Amino acid sequence: MNEAQLIARVIAGDRLAGRALYDTHAPRVYSLAYRLTGDSDKASEFTQDTFIRAFSRLSQFRGDAAFATWLHRIVVTIVSNARRTEIRTAREVSLDEADLIEDKAPDAEPDLKESIARAVEGLSEIYRITLIMHDIEGYTHAEIAETLGVPEGTCKSRLSAARAQLRQELAAFKEQD
Repeated sequence: MNEAQLIARVIAGDRLAGRALYDTHAPRVYSLAYRLTGDSDKASEFTQDTFIRAFSRLSQFRGDAAFATWLHRIVVTIVSNARRTEIRTAREVSLDEADLIEDKAPDAEPDLKESIARAVEGLSEIYRITLIMHDIEGYTHAEIAETLGVPEGTCKSRLSAARAQLRQELAAFKEQD
């Protein structure tokens, strides 16, 4: 049975067809969510959220793109929305706690792995998502462009800019050699 037939059966209420779609796509959705969050619990939660949203809107899937691309667009949206909420919440500090916040630089530079993770985390969202999808998850520029709804050239330029920012951010490690 092909994917279009499975989708039609899920829309008609066939739970086994839904399970087949889930089993086929969940590992890659989880992998992308994990790479975007770095947290296995959040990745599991976002994978679940992705399929809940996808199945509730399955009748809206037009088939213009591959089903996997449609799912990946959903997971990117879910993760991005959650990150924005986390950032907004992290910025909120009560007036009582405001006096306790210190403004000091870290005492020592952590190892390279931590610095890379921090540098990737510091990229703007569009650069971080493009870098993770391409360099870590192995998506092609065409797949990323389709998932994010931008031209392929935009993906290439975003990846180039992300790599340039990482090179600049991590230049101190090269000087230590």
